[in-house]
Amino acid sequence: MFFPNNRKFKKSKKLVSKGIERRTINLKFGLFGLKALGNTRINSKHIETARQAINRKVRPFGKVWIRLFAYTPVSSVPLKVRMGKGKGGVSYWGCSIKKGQILYEISGVSEQKAREALRIGGLKLPVKTKIVKY
Repeated sequence: MFFPNNRKFKKSKKLVSKGIERRTINLKFGLFGLKALGNTRINSKHIETARQAINRKVRPFGKVWIRLFAYTPVSSVPLKVRMGKGKGGVSYWGCSIKKGQILYEISGVSEQKAREALRIGGLKLPVKTKIVKY
C-alpha cells in the first residue's frame, strides 16, 4: 500500500479538490498515460489495485510510473459512538485528484497493449479516466 512512513502530524483535514490541475497535465516519463476526467479523493487501495492490474498486462517488458501518492490521512469515528471523545483514528490514506491530472504512465510496450492495460487500470479507479498518448 502507498502511504508515508512518518508524518509531522498524525491527523489532518480532509482535502476536497476543486478546479483543474495545472502542474501534472503532461506526460513526463512514458509514452502513454491515464488522465483523470473529474475531481475526487482516491485512497491507497485504489492506487495499488490499479497498479497491479496495469502491471499484469505490461509484464515483463513494460515500465509503469505512478504519478500520485496517498499522503493525506482520513480519519473516521466508528458507528454507534456518541458525540465528543475526539476525532477518531485514521481509517485510510488518500490523495486529492483534480481534473486533468496524469495518474499512471507506461512505456516499453506496443500501443494496443498499453491501451488495454490502462483501460483495465482505469476501471479500478473511482473516477472517469482517459488514455493519452505522447
